[in-house]
Amino acid sequence: MSSITSAPAAFRRFRPARCAGVLLVGLAVPAPSAGQSETIAFTGASVIDPGTSGVLLNATVVVRDGVIVSVEEGGGAPAAARAIDLGGRFLVPGLIDAHVHIGTLEAARRALRSGVTTARSMGAGFFADVGLRELFRRGGLEGPEILAAGYHVRPRPAEGLFLDEPGLGDLLGRDVRGPEAMGRVARAMLDRGVDFVKVNATERAGLPETDPRKPFFTEAELSALVAEAEGGGVPVAAHAHGDRGGRAAVAAGVRSIEHGTYLRDETLRLMRERGTYLVPTIAVVSDLTVPGGDYDDPVLQVRGRHMLPRVRETAAAAHALGVPVVAATDTGYGSESVLRMSHELIEFVGIGMSEIEAIRAATTVAAELLGIGDRTGRVAPGFEADLLVLDRNPLDDIGQYQDVLFVMSDGTIALDRLDFRADAVGGRRVPDADWQ
Repeated sequence: MSSITSAPAAFRRFRPARCAGVLLVGLAVPAPSAGQSETIAFTGASVIDPGTSGVLLNATVVVRDGVIVSVEEGGGAPAAARAIDLGGRFLVPGLIDAHVHIGTLEAARRALRSGVTTARSMGAGFFADVGLRELFRRGGLEGPEILAAGYHVRPRPAEGLFLDEPGLGDLLGRDVRGPEAMGRVARAMLDRGVDFVKVNATERAGLPETDPRKPFFTEAELSALVAEAEGGGVPVAAHAHGDRGGRAAVAAGVRSIEHGTYLRDETLRLMRERGTYLVPTIAVVSDLTVPGGDYDDPVLQVRGRHMLPRVRETAAAAHALGVPVVAATDTGYGSESVLRMSHELIEFVGIGMSEIEAIRAATTVAAELLGIGDRTGRVAPGFEADLLVLDRNPLDDIGQYQDVLFVMSDGTIALDRLDFRADAVGGRRVPDADWQ
């Protein structure tokens, strides 16, 4: 298993800055976001904590300064707290979308209001994800916690990389090949303070002219990238549909395989041995098969109809073998997006996961992948107050995640659809029309 060392340690509050290759210790702690100082008590809650099993009924959950301070059966709200009576509704952790392409404030806001309180960016031009991460850390803006990867590492990186990092200009217009070049690109990412390095071990599936089975790099090249990134305390995630590229990435020590459509059982067994995570993004392949959404191309519709049963089969086999499987959308949460995390959870139950296993794939297991499992992904004292409210029990019907009623991120309320009182119309408790 590839070590993540200090890679995602304290992303939001204590992430150190890098300058000219020197690691600078961050001493200043941003002030809490507006609303974090308020004590809020959820009463009458049916609590689902993925770190345990079952449902804690009629619970009171108290949040203060962006942190859960207590979870107790029965009881009432503390005297100074603002009480929110859930009336038996279900209080669950915020969702972690482990593979997104968010590059704008509007998209980040849309993701948050759908229930995503943490998102790992897997590619954004001009290091927009790094910028979003820093804006949200400073408070005052609405969005999930962002873990940033910057640009994809691929044989022909996007032109924007060379505009942002002109020191790599000699690689412009030719393939990035060999361990030395891979190391240079990794160092450029580290200098920009990424939390993960994203490498394309195979071609994409979402372009009609590409072949998703085709490998891009040798194991030696991938190993050089992993060594450089992990030397800077940052893990590597590998986009890989085909088995040859995927196996090389696993052997090189990547932290996760993204997609994994055509992985063979031998590669899945190696992933289990190495502790490599699989992020299959099943629902986005469904998007390939239909008009509209993030993709709308006849070639991709034909391709998607073949890929969809294969990626479902691979994800099911991985789960059966004990490979840790993580939920993600692979969407940019743009205005044309038709994908949400709820759709991936429905897919996970469809391949044989139990409802609680699917929830863990989007909370505790995802948090472990990201290296933040000690602070988010649970409804437990000491964890960040990243919380959702659902009307009915998702352990009976995982589709309840399609209708999120309430979103709290770090103790700040981002969405409240719980109480549509007549006297609240036009007030702060009625959400905007684009809540999802």
